[in-house]
Formats: sequence, C-alpha cells, structure tokens
Amino acid sequence: MQTAMTNSQTNNSTVTVLHNAVIVTVDPDARVFRNGAVVIEHDSITAVGQSSYILHRFSTQAHHVVDLNGQIVLPGFINTHVHTSQQLARGIADDVDLMTWLHDRIWPYESNMTEEDSYISTLLCGIELIHSGVTCFAEAGGQHVSGMARAVELLGMRACLAESIMDSGDGLPTTWAARSTDDCIKSQKELYNMHHNSADGRIRVWLGIRQIMNATDGLLLATRDIAKELKTGIHMHVAEIAYENKFVTDTRKVDHGTVTHLEQIKLLQNNLLAAHTVWVNDSEIDCLSKAEVKVSHCPAAAMRMLGFAPIREMISAGICVSLGTDGAPSNNRMSLVDEMYLASLINKGREVYMNGTTDPTALPSETVIKMATINGAKSVLWDNEIGSLEVGKKADLVVVNPSTWTMIPLHDCISSLVYSMRTENIVSVMCNGKWIMQDKKILNVDEGHVLSMAKQASAEIVRRAGIKIPNRMNFL
Repeated sequence: MQTAMTNSQTNNSTVTVLHNAVIVTVDPDARVFRNGAVVIEHDSITAVGQSSYILHRFSTQAHHVVDLNGQIVLPGFINTHVHTSQQLARGIADDVDLMTWLHDRIWPYESNMTEEDSYISTLLCGIELIHSGVTCFAEAGGQHVSGMARAVELLGMRACLAESIMDSGDGLPTTWAARSTDDCIKSQKELYNMHHNSADGRIRVWLGIRQIMNATDGLLLATRDIAKELKTGIHMHVAEIAYENKFVTDTRKVDHGTVTHLEQIKLLQNNLLAAHTVWVNDSEIDCLSKAEVKVSHCPAAAMRMLGFAPIREMISAGICVSLGTDGAPSNNRMSLVDEMYLASLINKGREVYMNGTTDPTALPSETVIKMATINGAKSVLWDNEIGSLEVGKKADLVVVNPSTWTMIPLHDCISSLVYSMRTENIVSVMCNGKWIMQDKKILNVDEGHVLSMAKQASAEIVRRAGIKIPNRMNFL
C-alpha cells in the first residue's frame, strides 16, 4: 500500500482509484474481478470493474491512483452481535455455566461500569474489530450507550447501538431491578433522539431486549410498537439455552418456547435481529422465515455455552443468517475472520451429530462470505448502502494481503478467504470512504494509550464489583 493513501484523499473533492486487485463484490451476480478496480468519491463507490477499463476511464480525473499489487478487496465485514461494553470483562467468566456467567460475573461487572468505562471498552473492542476487517457492528445491548457512541464516532466505524433492557427477572443488580417498563422505553427513546443518524450517519440506534427471561410482555409489546414508530430495529437474544424454552412454556403457557411466544404476540417481524436462536424446532424455523426475521449466528459462543444452532435448516428455509462474535466474556476473540472459519467447520461437524454422516458441502465458503457481508447488511437493515461493492453504495471495504505463509498458495481465492485467511492478513480497512486502518495501523486512536486505559479501567471495575477469579493452577 502507498504511504500517501490517507484520509485526506477521500474528502468531498477527491477521487481515489484502487486497482490491480482481486475485487470480490458480493453483488447479486457474485462477480469477482481477477484484475479489478474500485473508484471512490467522497464516501461512496462510483465505479467497479476491470482495472484496464477503470484506469482508462478515471485515471485522468483521479487525485490518487493506488496499485494494490494483487491484494484482495472485499466489502467491509459486518459483525451482527457483539457486546462492546463487555470488552473489559474478557477472561472473567471462562468455563462457567450460563447462569453463573450472568448472575455472578457479567451482571455485577456491567452494573459497576461508568460511561467512561463503556467508552474505553468500546474503543478496545473497536480496535480488535477493525483489525479483523469489521466496518460495521450491531451492539447486542450494553450499558452507557452514549459512551459507546463517542467511541464509534472517534474510531470511524459504523454501528447499530442498543441499550441492555430488562424490566423483570431474578438476580438483577439493584439499580436494574428498580427500572419499570416505562423507564426502559423512555431511556431508549432518549438515546434514539440523542444519537440516531449521528457521526455523519454512521450511528443508528436500535431498541434492545436482553432476553425473554428478563422481559415482561408489556416490555416486549411496547418495544415492538416503538420500533415501528421510530422505523428502527430490535436486537434480542432468542432461544439461547434449553432452560429458556422451559421457562417460556411454564410462564407464557405455549407449547414450545421463545420463538413460539414471540410469534403469538406478533414480535416476529422483519426488523427483529434474533441472536443465537439455537433451541428452535422446525415449526419455529418456519415462523422465523415467514416473518423475515434475521438471525445472528455466533459459532464460538454457541460452542462454548449454548449448543448447535440449526443454521443449515434456517438458510434452506430462506432465513437471512449473518455472523457475530458475541462479547469478549463469551468468546474472548473478537475476530469475525475466526467466526467465518468456525461457522463452516462447526456446521459441517453438526451434520455428523444430527445425521450420523459427514457432509463437507454444508455451509460452503461462498455462503460464509455472504454471511459476513451482504447478509450482515440485511440483518442490520442497511443493505441499501453497505454489504457489497456496488456503484452507489458506501465505500466500506477491506484489503487482504494473501501473500503470506497463512494463505499461499492461492488455488481457490474464495475458499482461502474462509479456510486460510487470518486476522493478520487484513492490512487496510475503509469505512464511509475514509481509511480507519492502513498497513495494519489504526489511524484514529492511539492503540497503546487505549490498551493502557483498558488495563486500569478493567481492574477497577472488577474491584468495585467484588468479582473473584479463582486460581486454576498453583501460582507462586
């Protein structure tokens, strides 16, 4: 990459041409240009095609012509389920069951966070996301959305932010348990008015529901109606564990679980992003499909605590399935590159578990790339502007250097992006027409300073929350 390629290149008056690259467009025709080019003006893509044509047509008017020397360009990756305010909690809840994870580790941690903590946590998480090629993420629901928004604006990323909302349930920290349904809705409306479409349109505010075990039907119905009124999305953890379905059948008197109940109260709609969605039956998959609900598949977190989600069945039913990392305490690695690799392998392995025979064709690499890009864009209701490299869409893109020991030889470019690519192969990232990482260097924040702040803030939160991490070995 040329060192002159900086953010100043892509202001209102400049045209930048990236050429001599493999351009994986992920457009409706699945076009891949072996020697392609992309033209960027301000924040948008104005041309995509063969390098020879693009150079002939645009080189005289371009302010910057950048030779990518055979590197690969893809749409920016979209992480559709991540808890940015949990980044400072990485490692505090490893190898414990979900209820212990929530009640004894995560809720005490989150309830002791300040807005500044959330800002630092989101900065730290954002750095890791950018290094793995993520340009846009859907916040799954956390504390202090204003702190998150400040970090997203500084990092230069795109995000759908949501507050962690609960109005009922056992084991909630005192301050959370005191919130009424009206308080929850009022808070989210205020956050929407403060931050929606801020940061040059890069930030959108969604409504959040933590999970059905911590939500009254009053909250569910009010969230459904307010989301429709505001024309925004709803992000909710759905059918995570078997106990959740038992809880719903006992308390809501339905014959299966969460999805069945959400269908009955008409919360299943095309603006719902259902995270995990592991414990669903065929009838519920059909309900999700008919309602055009989007599903975020988080392979690492699922394997750690939840189980095998029926992803192949969902995709076969026409459900839009995307990829998420979940939060640092339930995954530890915030790399969507890793999730792409895991998604394909786990779902191949699930075929043996379910059917007693292998099927290496399950979830092929081209499907996984769509899950990380255009399906992600559809899941966050932003596919009119992002998710593929097409004329008129925003210039959100990733540059991959395949000329390393991790990816060479490159017999099959597409499969190599899923099975061979590592985070280290991501060299540059652009969001909204501006480079936010270049030559593996984050441009808008000082990584070293963020790491230093994160170490101090995380230790203080754990101390305030009274969380004790047991020693696993004999420390001397």
